[in-house]
Amino acid sequence: MGEPRARYSTDLSDAEWEILRPLVPAVKPGGRPAKHTRREIVNALAYWLRAGCAWRLLPHDLPPWQTTYHYWRQWRRDGLWERMLVALRERERLRLGRNPTPSAGVVDSQSVRATERGGLHGYDGGKKVNGIKRHLLVDTLNTVLLVCVSPANVDDRDGAEVLFCRAAEAFPRLQHIWADQGYRGADFHAAIREATGITVQIVQRQDGGFRHTWAKAGAPARQVPYFAVVPRRWVVERTFAWLGRCRRLSKDYEYLRINSENVIYLVMAMLLLRRLARTPR
Repeated sequence: MGEPRARYSTDLSDAEWEILRPLVPAVKPGGRPAKHTRREIVNALAYWLRAGCAWRLLPHDLPPWQTTYHYWRQWRRDGLWERMLVALRERERLRLGRNPTPSAGVVDSQSVRATERGGLHGYDGGKKVNGIKRHLLVDTLNTVLLVCVSPANVDDRDGAEVLFCRAAEAFPRLQHIWADQGYRGADFHAAIREATGITVQIVQRQDGGFRHTWAKAGAPARQVPYFAVVPRRWVVERTFAWLGRCRRLSKDYEYLRINSENVIYLVMAMLLLRRLARTPR
């Protein structure tokens, strides 16, 4: 054993690791002893998410990038990241006195530029973005429930239809969802209600009004429109802002759709982990 390495700001604290340890698969018995602990593997993944670097650019004092990528890929194939998010989300909801599964949610999409790599990509004419679109379903506490990634030219309602069908199976209590103008359409709402039993409500955008600003001497005061928080819709917008703090999500660097979705699941799990570790048990 060498000297302990310097700590990165993305490393898990002792309290965070105590919460996460039961959710991470233990080392299998037999065979060659593991050279790197599970905690160090998760620390390397947390650094990779926040820094947004390529696998080969991971610092040398963390586990090798080949080892880190192996566990990322293996645990992704086993569905670990989504199960981890489910466990942490239910624990957070119980801490706040809520039911473990939600009865209402908010849906929205985000178009993100892609790199020159292949895989899914399309052009969103409305946002002028060539890349992918992240369809996000969150609960009323800003926590991610489900993610669907598609080419950017896919309509919001088509992506939402996939989300709602998945949500009907995963969350039996889910009955009502708020959405913006991109999800309007009586036929669409009726089809969703018939297929899943979920009602969709469109939240109308309201202008924030105007405020007076001081002008230079001799010039008249100007009226400038200001931002107004839209009820219910601000919930999912804040979730997108939280996810954007991780540079791995600033663009779409992934080749596989399932990788793009699982990155979001892991980022949300890390956010919940830090929130739970700061609160008394």
